[in-house]
Amino acid sequence: MGRVTKKKKSQAPSLETFLKPAAGVALAMLIYYFMQGLSKEIPRIDVNDALALREVFFGEGAAQKDYAVLCHPEAKDGSVGIPVSSVFQDSFDDGSAPADYVLMDCEHILPESGKSIYDKFKLNKKKRPTVFVSGKVGPPKQVPEKHLKTGAMLTKLLKQMLEPHAAKIEKTKDLKEKCLNKEVCGLLLKGGKPEPYVKHAVANLLGTYPSVQFASIDSTVLFLTNLEEYLPEYTAGEHRFVVFKKVSGGLSAGDNETKAEGRLKTSILPLETQGVSFKDMSNAVSSALNGKGLKNIPALPNIKTRTKKLEESERLKRDKKKDKARRKAEEDSRPPQQTFSANDGSKEGRRLERERRRAEHNAKNNVKPKTPEEIAEMERKRRARMEEESKKWNIEEEDAPEEGEPVGKEEFVDNAMGEDDGEFIDSSSDGEEDDEDVLDLD
Repeated sequence: MGRVTKKKKSQAPSLETFLKPAAGVALAMLIYYFMQGLSKEIPRIDVNDALALREVFFGEGAAQKDYAVLCHPEAKDGSVGIPVSSVFQDSFDDGSAPADYVLMDCEHILPESGKSIYDKFKLNKKKRPTVFVSGKVGPPKQVPEKHLKTGAMLTKLLKQMLEPHAAKIEKTKDLKEKCLNKEVCGLLLKGGKPEPYVKHAVANLLGTYPSVQFASIDSTVLFLTNLEEYLPEYTAGEHRFVVFKKVSGGLSAGDNETKAEGRLKTSILPLETQGVSFKDMSNAVSSALNGKGLKNIPALPNIKTRTKKLEESERLKRDKKKDKARRKAEEDSRPPQQTFSANDGSKEGRRLERERRRAEHNAKNNVKPKTPEEIAEMERKRRARMEEESKKWNIEEEDAPEEGEPVGKEEFVDNAMGEDDGEFIDSSSDGEEDDEDVLDLD
């Protein structure tokens, strides 16, 4: 019988075998975060550089960038200064927002206006952190506090503000601010859930026309008054498209520094056919940019909930418009009326007869139509003659009796008396003398 061999007990590894790898990992992480901190430092704008300020505020310059700016005071006298907001730092570290992150001392006084950056652009410094967006997108616009709770929320807002996308319209206020108040706006009226080809077409439009605002509205539940009668009739599942181009005015009511823009007026260019495609929408936008095919509308569209009553009123307007176009086409198709050779007694016949005789007279006597200047001169001479004639019949001041001298009974008696002796003229005496001269034949 063989000897049973005993298994050797394995010893636990020493602590040093774990410490060395852990120390290496910790050192690598420290080096990584140190290098990351060096590479992720947020640049600061020199407030004394006027060109850099105009580039950040208004996007002037060759860079044409959008900026996310944190109002952060600059450290003085070699001090560490106030730490950068963690929300702004986290959004900057994410790096997915299409904006350049910079720091700026908003307490700086601008030499041109004598105001601080806070006062110049009406930034509320009580809302911390104070972040605004500017550059190519427009003048500085402060980010609301509700979007500054986390870095992810700030990044999401910056993407919505800066990445090209079609605005979602749900209220009349949204329609005016996001579409009608823009220079050119393309509005997609969705008749249902948009198909992938529609989304792709809108995405191509956003890239092809970066200066044009695009928006969409769900026309299955919303109704656009003052606009539907100009578009193809609504059909479930069919999308429609219309382009707006601002004529004049705006939404600004004005204040102490700016004037009111006046009532907003716009024009439209709708697609006349049902359904949309990139080619048709692109042609409509291009025509609107060139000012072709646009039609002014008397009132701005308003958004209401779609109801059968609104659809019926829109259908009546559409029918009225079709009847008007049909009558006009019938009138245009009629042959032109000829001039009557003789007056048939009707109103139109008398008018045409007058015109015919007037034309014959002018041709026979070589009468040329008078110019506006000649007509004005004739009117001036006529008024001068009227004034001369009126002077003959009006009593002038020198012909009028003196003030306080009444025209009364004495003047009436003098007129009735004789000229020399002042005797009263009796008409009956002449009659008696005439009777004596008559012979009595009886």
